[in-house]
Amino acid sequence: MFLKYVRAKKRAIESCRHVKFENLEQCDDVEVIEVDNGNVGYSGNVVEVIDVGNGNVGDSGNAVEVIDVGNGNVGDSGNVVEVIDVDEESSGSGEVEEIRAKYKELNQLNDVMDVEVGSPLHKKLDGSVERRGPSLRKLRHDIKLKELRRASWQKSHPVKKEEEEEDVVHDLFNPLTEEEEERVATALSYSNRENVLVNHENSNIMITGKALQCLRPHAWLNDEVINVYLELLKERERREPKKYLKCHFFNTFFYKKLVGGRTKTGYDYESVKRWTAQKKLGYSLDECDKIFVPIHKEIHWCLAVINKKDKKFQYLDSLGGADKKVLRALAKYITDEVKDKTGKSIDVTSWEQEFVTNLPSQENGYDCGMFMIKYIDFYSRDIGLCFSQEDMPYFRKRTAKEILMLRAN
Repeated sequence: MFLKYVRAKKRAIESCRHVKFENLEQCDDVEVIEVDNGNVGYSGNVVEVIDVGNGNVGDSGNAVEVIDVGNGNVGDSGNVVEVIDVDEESSGSGEVEEIRAKYKELNQLNDVMDVEVGSPLHKKLDGSVERRGPSLRKLRHDIKLKELRRASWQKSHPVKKEEEEEDVVHDLFNPLTEEEEERVATALSYSNRENVLVNHENSNIMITGKALQCLRPHAWLNDEVINVYLELLKERERREPKKYLKCHFFNTFFYKKLVGGRTKTGYDYESVKRWTAQKKLGYSLDECDKIFVPIHKEIHWCLAVINKKDKKFQYLDSLGGADKKVLRALAKYITDEVKDKTGKSIDVTSWEQEFVTNLPSQENGYDCGMFMIKYIDFYSRDIGLCFSQEDMPYFRKRTAKEILMLRAN
């Protein structure tokens, strides 16, 4: 980048015209701004002279602004300068277009630092732009706006190493091997319906061939498959805590218990408060970045997220639905939960309630459960939902493989 800066600076210097100032000390209307070390006078500095209005400077008839942009040796005759007329009456002239071109070049190279002064060159020039008429004030505004947008984009899109990006893609869409394809096909065959295929000891969930049948094409996902998969996601996070967000994955029965307990109010914290004992979990929900809550609406799966990382309550429905009641219940729940487990009060009144609309949508009547668990999978990785309906056949096989191996990747 430094070489690009040097070349750009050299081109600017080579384009300068020579102006000799006989009595520079007597020019009351000359403003001098130093960019590099040196004094404007007879020392031979490279300067940029910008005409900013009418005045009386020698015989030229114009007041000028002199900006020192570098050191040079041109003999004793005077300084190397560039004269640019930016009088407001001629703001549409070719010279102003030249200034715009220079600012465009500075914008493209705004990461290049002036090694002699330790800051971007255009910031040195920026201080005097305000006095140069409406056209240049607009350019100044545009530069600052672009810098703010660039900083905002970088904050929300941290640069990842190329190897990390390849690993993420590999993890998300790694094809099954022939051996894995054969194992999944065998497990999903009707001859295995009565067999116990795997037993997840930590959750005591047993998956039979009949339960796994829900991962065949056109089938609705059941509680057993969803819940064991969520257990595998938690175990994945524990294996590689630096790779995934710290999350909690409630099972499919939690929300029903929370809103359908022993009270008539439609909310019963007491019925679920022991589900999250720190002895049982090894952590508190207050430490989590995201808390995932599967929502079952008779024949349709949706997802709610308590997103502590971004201070949001989120609702994701692959058919585009919205349910404010769910988010209100979860807002009350997390307040009660933190108070009960830590003794602290948490204020969520300023948290956003987001019904996520820009998300992959299902195009049939049976893939809602698959969409829900993939929303959870991708969100727990802290990445965007970069999949579609076309990926569902692959995700069904992949989920079956991961359950049979009792390991999510």
